[in-house]
Amino acid sequence: MPRERGQKVVATNRKARHDYLIEDTYEAGLVLTGTEVKSLREGRASLVDGYAFVDGGEAWLDAVYIPEYLDGTWNNHAPRRKRKLLLHKQQILKLSNKVKEGGYTIIPLQLYFSDGRAKVEIAIAKGKRDYDKRQALRERQDKREADRAMRQRNHLGE
Repeated sequence: MPRERGQKVVATNRKARHDYLIEDTYEAGLVLTGTEVKSLREGRASLVDGYAFVDGGEAWLDAVYIPEYLDGTWNNHAPRRKRKLLLHKQQILKLSNKVKEGGYTIIPLQLYFSDGRAKVEIAIAKGKRDYDKRQALRERQDKREADRAMRQRNHLGE
């Protein structure tokens, strides 16, 4: 059987970019059980409440929802268990130092398969205030209106 190639996205955390200011991103491997991988291959996962933390020199991903595999047996996995992240030691130290600085958190942005291996894109992020969120929405709306006006003007000029 030929090996998988390319990237297949399983889940994205779309609200993260709205709620947080993303500073730096990392790609990390995941330690998973067999039924978790099968459930992910079916495209079933949610990153909404997920976060990562460093404990004892190891990085962990917590509160990510991977539902039980429907065809699994008694040895099915727990849907919201702690999962170990596979990162280089230097990356773990950078993450740990940023979080200790204060105001920063580690959040998952995307869960995907890269060449058949489960990966998660994590980010060091700082929470946005409500007025920052409103400002971002206002800027996006202003840009959309300007693009619409330019399109309409160009269309009339033809």
